[in-house]
Amino acid sequence: MTEQHLSEVMAIEQSAFTHPWSLQNFKDSLRSGSIGLIMYQERLSLGYTVLMPVIDELHILNFAITPLKQHQGFGQKLLEEVIDFARQRHFKDIYLEVREENVTAHHLYLTNGFTEIGRRKGYYPKAGGREDAIVMRKYL
Repeated sequence: MTEQHLSEVMAIEQSAFTHPWSLQNFKDSLRSGSIGLIMYQERLSLGYTVLMPVIDELHILNFAITPLKQHQGFGQKLLEEVIDFARQRHFKDIYLEVREENVTAHHLYLTNGFTEIGRRKGYYPKAGGREDAIVMRKYL
């Protein structure tokens, strides 16, 4: 992912999340050394992830599949790519945070060997309040 891809990434981001990242969030992440990966099928972008390497850890900062293609295995495929990417580059752990109410994503991470290691109370905004972030880790 480069800044040239951000218009298609923003289209997915805005359709997938009630509180999406801004265009500047993506630019800042890429400029600071984060790695963006985009998933395509026949030139159509289906999803993306933003990864931040920190010494021997890899942090998933953002992960999304376009809503029209959710629940079809694309999230699983993208997550497998992230795990392979991390293993090939000899990271020891992968970390992420997931909204407490995002049961589908939480299940995806659990079935791929991530475990809950903590919670951040009231971390994410939501309509009418805030919700917890579940902090997860996968040992490689």
